[in-house]
Formats: sequence, structure tokens, C-alpha cells
Amino acid sequence: MGGLSKVPVVVYDDCIMKPPLDQQAKFVQMTTAPVERLVCGLAVPTILTMLISSLYNMADTFFVSTLGTSAVAAVGVVFPLMAVIQAVGFFFGHGSGNYISRRLGARDAETAAKMAATGFFSAIITVAIIGAAGLFFLSPLSRILGSTETILPYARRYMLFILVGAPWMAGSLVLNNQLRFQGSAVYGMIGMISGAVLNIALDPLFIFVLDLGVTGASLATCISQFVGCAILYRGCSGTGNLAITPKNFTPRRALYREMVRGGLPSLFRQGLGSLGAIVLNNFAGAFGDAPIAAISIVNRVAMTAFSIQVGFGQGFQPVCGFNYGARIYSRVKKAFWFCLKLSVGLAIPFSVVGFLFAEQIIAVFRKEDLEVIRIGALTLRCMCGVFPFMGSVLLSNMMLQTIGKPVEASLLAMSRQGLFLIPSVFILTSLFGMLGVQIAQPVADAGAFLFAIPITAKVWRGMKEDRPLSGSAAPPAEIPVDEPI
Repeated sequence: MGGLSKVPVVVYDDCIMKPPLDQQAKFVQMTTAPVERLVCGLAVPTILTMLISSLYNMADTFFVSTLGTSAVAAVGVVFPLMAVIQAVGFFFGHGSGNYISRRLGARDAETAAKMAATGFFSAIITVAIIGAAGLFFLSPLSRILGSTETILPYARRYMLFILVGAPWMAGSLVLNNQLRFQGSAVYGMIGMISGAVLNIALDPLFIFVLDLGVTGASLATCISQFVGCAILYRGCSGTGNLAITPKNFTPRRALYREMVRGGLPSLFRQGLGSLGAIVLNNFAGAFGDAPIAAISIVNRVAMTAFSIQVGFGQGFQPVCGFNYGARIYSRVKKAFWFCLKLSVGLAIPFSVVGFLFAEQIIAVFRKEDLEVIRIGALTLRCMCGVFPFMGSVLLSNMMLQTIGKPVEASLLAMSRQGLFLIPSVFILTSLFGMLGVQIAQPVADAGAFLFAIPITAKVWRGMKEDRPLSGSAAPPAEIPVDEPI
């Protein structure tokens, strides 16, 4: 085969080395235990992680909001940049993690370990380059992201240490997702929550006690991301997890091809989310600093409610990956419906509370600015109207991504922020002014929901009867891991 060494078929008998017992036990658990128990066990740590991370984002916004409307608007301006960093982290994390779960489901731990190390170190290198470029073009980048002249000084200071800590932010996301796809969500929860709690503690210390203002909030984020990444890295050496080691870093074309298949939808979803936020900031900025501040607050509040739906989706993914890799399709479908009912059921009370108490929620952050409250309350109410439908879009996207359907998953990932949001902002703002900015996201969400139905149904029909592995052999990985990049 042209000198290329294929990953061999691994036969699990007494003559050939078996994977660690914990990995074999994990395979049995993921493919035989009741899916409801599995999903909840994996989702709870993820939901806690997401909620704490969202709480950190809200706390960051709250502390910065005490510095004025332009300061809290700066957080909204820098948010798209953080979304780009997260997009890279999710690209490598989901891209490697999806493949890892399928290979572990097929009992091929060797290739999975190479993918884990390659995904992590590739993310660190990529984001370090992005961070260096951003530091060099700090002011132009702030203006592109939507800064007005009054917001610009705050945006520059807040962005500074966000860029310095960017590699650790991306690295944390990669490790968290890899651990989660291995069925070790608790390890990921510990690392992510540790960083978030440290950030909440450092914010008031740096902002008020040391009088660093917006720069203090940025520095707190940088330090906490580094600490969280270090804890997650240590967790990867835990029993039954794939250790991340430099010797397993295998920058080969075939591995990156698999990362693209599994991670491109996340890159589209997060990347277009960043682009959509930039467009929203620029259109909202035409009406002053208050709309940018209001939208920033609403996004942080919505992120907290959305984290529960994301948590169930991420709890579903390892179950989906293992069982799809093992060809037990009935368990994939059962887990999907269970997650969908739970996520929609829990989204409804959040929507009701958000709709009824919108003014009070926004006032927590900027009670001194009535214009921010007015704009934010209507924006939040509009988002609450479509929020329950987003669980199905998210779960469909995660399922397609996990089972290796890159085209369908990418289309669905692009739909919310790319295919629907950006055109909605242009069209609705030209028709309704500021109201158009406020209703653009809910209109896009409704469009994404309708778009997801036929795509998911087509793939769903392709998963018919189960064809489980015999348990004695794993299919070959079919990727030449020694192929030069």
C-alpha cells in the first residue's frame, strides 16, 4: 500500500494485547446499560459545567456593568472574538471527540489516543497564532467587532488578556469534550467548574480591590482559563481515560480529515455565531451604546437557560457515538427521543419566567439605565417565544455530527446564525429599525427549527435494524495514521 501502514484490526483474545479493563468495562456499560440512566449520568455533570460557566459569564457581565453602559457594551463587543476562540476549541474538541467515541465503541484505543493528542496540541498551536495576530491589530479588531468610539477604550482593555489566555480557553474546550466523549464527563466538569469558580472569585478582587477595572475582568478570565486547562490535562491521565502525551501527537492528513468531518459543524455553528454577533453589534451600534449593552445582557441570560439543552445534548453524544460505532442504532434513537422530551420540557418553564419577568432580569445588570432595560426586556421576551424549539435543532445537529454526517450536520449548524440570522438582520432592520435587530434572532431560530425537520428525518430513516459487532473483533479504523500531512 505504498509504504503506508494501516491501523490493524485488533482482535481481543489472549494472544493480543487488550485495551485497559476500564475501557472494556466502559464499552459494555455504554452499549448495554439503560440509555435513560446513561444520558442523565453524563448530562448532569455537563449541565452543571454549563450552568457554572454561564454563571461566570453573567457574573463577569454584572461586575463590569458597575463600570458603566459603555463598559458592559465592551463585553458584548468582545463576545464574538471569544466565540471564534470557542469555535476553534469546539472544532478540534468535537472533531477529535466524535471520532474517539466511535473508535472506542469499535474497541480501537490506539487510534483514539493518537487522535486525542493531535486534537489538543493542534488547537493550542492554532489559537496561539490567532491570539498573536489579534494583539498586533487590537484597535482595528475592536472596531470590526462593533466598537463605537466610546466603547473602544473599554473593548481594547477587555480584549487584551482574553487574547493572551486564548490558547488555554481552546485547550480546555478540547479536553472537556474529549473526556465527555469517552464517558468521563465528571472529569471534565471538575476542570471547567474549577476555572469558572476561580474566575468569579478573581473578578471583584481585580476589578474593585486592585482597581484594574475592565482589564481586571480580562486578567481574571486569563488566569482561570489556564488553571482550568491544567486541571483538565491532569484529569486525562485518570483511570480509563486516554492520556494526552506529546509522543501521541500525530499530525497526519488522515486524522485531520476525520477532525474536519466531526468538527466542521461546530466550527460553522460557533464561527457563524461570532459573525452573527458582529453583524448584530454593528447594526445595534447605529442606535447607540445602550442597544449593544442590552443585547449583551440578553445573550448572557439566554446562555444560562440554553446551557441545560446543551447539557442534555452533550450527555447524548457519547451514548450516540459508542452505540453508533457498535451499530446498535435502536439505542441511538431511544436516547435521542429521551433527551428531546427532557430538554423541551425543561425549556418551557424557563421561557415563561423569562417572558414574565424580563424587566426585572435585565435590571439586575443595569438598573440605572432605563433604555437598556426597555430594549433588553423586549429582546428577551422575543427570544423566550421560540426557545423551547431550539432543543430539537441542537440535538439533531449533535446527532448528525457524532455519527459522522458532516454535510448534513454542517448545513444544520450553518442554518441558525448563517442562513437565517444574518439575512434577517439586514432585512428586518431595514423594515423595522431597532425592532428588527431585536426580533432577528427569534426569527432565525424559527427558521432553523423548520429547516432541521427534513434533514434529520432523512438521516433517521437510514438507521434501520441493529447490526452489532460480534464482540470478538474491532473493524479497522481505515485511516492511514502514518500518512504524512
